[in-house]
Amino acid sequence: MTFLSLVGALLLEQWRPLRTGNRLYVAFARYVNRIAQNFNAGQYRDGVISWLLAVVPVALITLIVYSVSHYVNGLLALAWNIVVLYLALGFRQFSHFYNDVTVALRAGDLVRAREVLSRWRGESTQELPANEIARVAIELGLMRSHRHVFGVMAWFIVLGPVGAIGYRLAALLSGRWGGAQNDEAGAFGLFAKRAFEIIDWLPVRLTAFGFAMTGDFMGAVECWRAQAATWRVRSQGIILAAAAGALGVKLGGVLHEDGGIVYRPQLGEGDEADVDYMQAAVGLIWRALVLWLFLILLATIASWF
Repeated sequence: MTFLSLVGALLLEQWRPLRTGNRLYVAFARYVNRIAQNFNAGQYRDGVISWLLAVVPVALITLIVYSVSHYVNGLLALAWNIVVLYLALGFRQFSHFYNDVTVALRAGDLVRAREVLSRWRGESTQELPANEIARVAIELGLMRSHRHVFGVMAWFIVLGPVGAIGYRLAALLSGRWGGAQNDEAGAFGLFAKRAFEIIDWLPVRLTAFGFAMTGDFMGAVECWRAQAATWRVRSQGIILAAAAGALGVKLGGVLHEDGGIVYRPQLGEGDEADVDYMQAAVGLIWRALVLWLFLILLATIASWF
């Protein structure tokens, strides 16, 4: 059922993508905002209570519906799994930004590429040259693929639909309460940040390993070991270093922004990022996804025997 649920949800998401501003996401955002308004007194325990109020009711409803549907009919349980995964996954929530940047760079339209990347990133990119636009887009695409796809899949494999929706909600709360860059959390948002770091520990490494297995394995492992710890957020460093090594491209490094030059550690070895490497990164993500699905299928067949 795990394999069929994942394939069904991925196909449904490709056919009819769920945009970020849909009603369910907006309703949940209002719900967590109301919780924060009522419980945020700037204390750590307020963040714990608020996190539990945001996550536990949704997880319980998901579990109850799954249990009832599984008891009634296995097909109903399969359908519920697909619905939950459809809501939790999000390939198409970020891929249109990535594709628009790629098209603009191939056409030599830097103004358009910067405009799209600024909307996606939420920060100004008006000073970035073409290679830095490509580099940042690759970094964003790799991290979004982990948050919206591989992390959700990992917890779905472990805990079913409760794991998938729990991971997605934890990621949303970490971004909303734990600081925009996950390193600016106050006392209230500290629990959301730490909880997601724990929840994401294993998925981060599985995603990085998937990139290594579907690219230059030795390059990925060497960059992972040598460079991941230099990145500001360790979990991001693991994924980006492994992917950069697997692709043979340089990520991180200097960025020219409105406020001056931003110095970041270099991740990966090889060529400078460009629009061709943007396409290569898409291929790496899809190969990793196929690898995950293949391994899940093998495990499913093995369980039958």
